[in-house]
Amino acid sequence: MAYRLELSPRARRDLKKLPAQVRARLKGPIDALAHTPRPPGAVKLGGEEDTYRIRVGSYRVLYEVHDRILLVVLLKVADRKEAYR
Repeated sequence: MAYRLELSPRARRDLKKLPAQVRARLKGPIDALAHTPRPPGAVKLGGEEDTYRIRVGSYRVLYEVHDRILLVVLLKVADRKEAYR
């Protein structure tokens, strides 16, 4: 059962700012979230109810999982130095 994948306006802006090589490297793991929203290595963020993060090299993808409506919302894509600010 596949989840629908949506990008927040912030995540959309973050992805546009990245170099094409980085976007290409992130595409596979982001698309895979539609089939496996909690892949091995995904970490639930403390203090947030349904927010997780995955690591792709030095980049972090922060996202929310809504199981009731089968939805994954990308919140932010950033270098690890900036991801949690």
